[in-house]
Amino acid sequence: MQRIKTALLSYGMSGRVFHAPFIHMHPGFELVGAWERSKKLIQEAYPGVKSYASMEELLADDVDLVIVNTPSYTHYEYAKKALLEGKHLIIEKPLTTTAAEGEELKKIAAEKGKLIFPYQNRRWNSDYLTVKKVLDEKLLGDIVEAEIRYDRFNATLSYKLHKETPGPGAGIVYDLSPHLIDQALQLFGWPTDVFADIMITRPDSKVDDYFEILLYYPTLRVRLKAGYFVREAPAGYSLFGTKGTFLKSRADVQEDDLLAGKKPDMPNWGIEPVSAQGLLHTEKDGKVIREKIPTEKGDYMQYFDGVYKTLTQGAPLPVNVDQATDVIRIIEAAFLSSKEGRVVSVKR
Repeated sequence: MQRIKTALLSYGMSGRVFHAPFIHMHPGFELVGAWERSKKLIQEAYPGVKSYASMEELLADDVDLVIVNTPSYTHYEYAKKALLEGKHLIIEKPLTTTAAEGEELKKIAAEKGKLIFPYQNRRWNSDYLTVKKVLDEKLLGDIVEAEIRYDRFNATLSYKLHKETPGPGAGIVYDLSPHLIDQALQLFGWPTDVFADIMITRPDSKVDDYFEILLYYPTLRVRLKAGYFVREAPAGYSLFGTKGTFLKSRADVQEDDLLAGKKPDMPNWGIEPVSAQGLLHTEKDGKVIREKIPTEKGDYMQYFDGVYKTLTQGAPLPVNVDQATDVIRIIEAAFLSSKEGRVVSVKR
């Protein structure tokens, strides 16, 4: 079996939780090491791998695939360097801080004959997959309104200074909305217009920590929301159609399990508790039903399996650059809308 030699540009939380366990466990990948600036931790978890002192040292090594999981404002610079050194890339969300940067990376990758895999792991969340199934099976009729939320309750500023310091890629919009926007675009397609309200709610915050983004479609409105003062969270997904409603909590267990040190090969991986099942209230075969429905299984390994099949078999990319750049176009339109207090037309 061909093995893809893979290295991380960081072994912080995202490297430790979202990438290294999957690369290590997938038989088609070889975890070569990570660039570690201060703490040297990867070798404790994965004996025999390398801890690189610099990005240059990493790029000079025998590495096929580089995972760009550094702060958002570095994505473009680091991705460009890696592409120019002939590496394939996985790039965390957001792909870049501007759509123009995303387009340039796409061009460089094509010139170098390399592939970019945007990391949109939440497409493999159990909650999202369940919502997608409800829509695919047309259980609600024609959708007229939808809301997707990513709520928290935490007034404390992050210890990660790059997340709380004003600048490109900082703030909740660049941090959380890529998940919501990507899912909305996958479920409902490209909108015609965007209206947004973005603000600061935490007393000591200097970056945006609340947003409401409204996507306009000819016969549908999709609302995306996130904030830090939601102690009692409403449904993460609320879908309203001509036949009924589906409400689903944001309840995928994978991140919590990974943070607890559990591995993706454990029994019942990605299985939500029964108590988190979504509520379907609709009309089926001429009869009104109101019932809980089983949740789909979440599995982030499917993303990495997709990356492997693309690199070795030429299969379609699990997520492509155009899709990730579209997310940034919506973000740029949202900031313009919030700043000018108007609806903004969005074009590709």
